[in-house]
Order: sequence, then C-alpha cells, then structure tokens
Amino acid sequence: MLPAKERGGIGQLLIIGFDGTEMCGELASRLQRIQPAGVILFARNIVGAEQTYNLLKDCQAQVAAPLFRCVDLEGGKVDRLRNLIGPAPSAAEVFASGDRKLFRKHGRVIGENCRAVGFNVDFAPAVDLAFEASRSVMSSRLVSVNPKETVLYAREFLAGLLAAGVLGSGKHFPGLGEGNLDSHHHLPIIKKSWKKLWADDLAPYRALRGDFPFVMVSHAAYPSVTGERTPASLSKEWITDILRKKIGYRGLIASDDLEMSGVLAAAPIERAAVEHIRSGGDLCLICHKEEFVTRAFEEIVRTAERDRRFSRRVAESTQRVLAFKKKSKGLARWAKAPNEEVVQRLSRRLWEFGEQVRLGGL
Repeated sequence: MLPAKERGGIGQLLIIGFDGTEMCGELASRLQRIQPAGVILFARNIVGAEQTYNLLKDCQAQVAAPLFRCVDLEGGKVDRLRNLIGPAPSAAEVFASGDRKLFRKHGRVIGENCRAVGFNVDFAPAVDLAFEASRSVMSSRLVSVNPKETVLYAREFLAGLLAAGVLGSGKHFPGLGEGNLDSHHHLPIIKKSWKKLWADDLAPYRALRGDFPFVMVSHAAYPSVTGERTPASLSKEWITDILRKKIGYRGLIASDDLEMSGVLAAAPIERAAVEHIRSGGDLCLICHKEEFVTRAFEEIVRTAERDRRFSRRVAESTQRVLAFKKKSKGLARWAKAPNEEVVQRLSRRLWEFGEQVRLGGL
C-alpha cells in the first residue's frame, strides 16, 4: 500500500476540467478528494468576469496547495474570454505588424485579462512552425516557418504574460507544424527526419528552454525518430531522453488534453495517464469528464502501489510540481474581484491594442 502522504500527493500530477459555471457539492467533493495541481476552464465554464473569478476562488477553497488556475488563451481562434472582454488578435496578426513591442504587449494584454478574472496560467504561446501542411488545422495560431522569428515572438509574448503575473507555456512539443490532422480527432503521423526536426521544430524549445514555465507535449507520432506510432505525450524517448536530457529543459512538462482522440486511439485514459508520467511527464491534463479524471487518478495510485520504479517516478514529479509552486511566489496571489468598471477598462485596452495591430503598430 502506498503511504498516505504519497497517495495524497498524486493529485499534484493532474490538472482537471469539469462542466458547470459554479461550485456544486459533487465538484467540491472531487476537488477535496483528488487535491489536483490545477483546474482548467473552457468557454462552457465562463459566462461572466465575476462569475469566473468566484468559480476559481471556490475551486481553490477546496484544495490545500495553490492551484494552477489555467486557461487556453492565444488570441484569434483560441480565446476563452472573447465574450467577456472582447476578441484578442491572433498570434499571426500581431506578428504581421513586425513590431516587437506589440509582441510583448500581446502577452501583457492577454495576461492582464487572464489575471483579472482569476487565472494564473495561460497555455500559450504555440511555437509550432507555420508550415503549409498544418495551415488548415493551426491557421492563425502560428507566426512563421522560421524558427528564429517564432522564438522572437514567443519570447516577447511570454515576457508580457509574466509582467501581468501569468505563467505561459510552450506547445505543442515536439511540433505540429508538419501535421495535417487535428489531434482532437485523429493521431497525426509526422514523417519528418530527426535532423530536420532538430533544426526546425525543436529550435524554439532549445532557444526558450529557460523561458518556458511549462512545456505541453503533443499527441502526434514521429515514427522516423521513435520507430513506432506512439504519441509523443506517451513517449519516454521524447519526454525524458530529448526534452529533459538532450535539450536540458527543467520546467514542468504537461500532456495535451488526454481526452483527445489522438491519444485515446493509442491508450485508454487510465493507461495514457500512467504512461505520460512513466515517460517523464509531470502533469496530466484531463479537461472534461469526471469519469476520466477518476479513472486516471485511481490507476496512477494503483500502479504506484505495485510498481516501485513507477512510485519513484510519481514522487519525483510530485516533488517537482510542489517545489515549482513554492518558488512561484505570485501563484497564490489574486487580483481584486473584477467589477463592471474593470471589465470596461480591460475591454477598452484590448480594443485599442487591436487597433494598433490593425494599423501595423503606428
């Protein structure tokens, strides 16, 4: 049997989503039992600024350690706050301005909006390269086929987020730029050589390894590298051997949502969660179904109880997550609850920024 302390810490390997726009007994019970590392909200959870803030506050009240209060907000097509504050420009639109100050301001404006309604983590920016193959899937989420230009934008965006008190994330490691399938629905198979991946797609991770608080690993397969069609999110070769050891990344490694069809085609949810951790990941994102959260949590516990090596792997990541939280002093801080005046001010600032972008930084 796993010691109670270790079992209690296993929730720190999960970031979970849920249905609903307010706290209920069922959600409170789940949060109290699992004690997750974080929660992630989507458009289905967000109907008002104060409502979102209160929901995140209520989640934190159920969990002892500071929560990663997460959202996906890149601007453009990935924008969970567009109906609250207004639409943010896409990464491609901002990059097209050619103005580095606007790259940083993009992160700052998005970060201030996130922070105002209670978020402290934004899973952005995407640093996949904008190759033709992925245009129909990724479109305006990506900025350039040139790794150096992608790094330039991402570094400024991350600094803007951080200035607003929000942690960003590089995604989708090792790169979806050559993928022509959406991993929400299919497993992309990217048949690119290691040499080209290292020179192109992995260049942002090498350049920004000290800038990314989180790196999110994709559900794409790279058979030219691994010799198999296992998603990178379940691959020790990608996560431990390449990202940790060869690139030297020291931050937190998260899976993309383990409910996506791209990974569930390779493994059921409970095995996917175990294999992500076994492969060297720190955080499993499970973004919707209560049943999937429960199955994953219980299987990680069971596997740790019978597999000593896996138990050590669990302990390593649990300690890494908790140490990261302890070091991130602003994680537990909250802005004041947003009132209508605050929302109007943020909306105005966002509109003005959009106009700056539209006019090319003039």
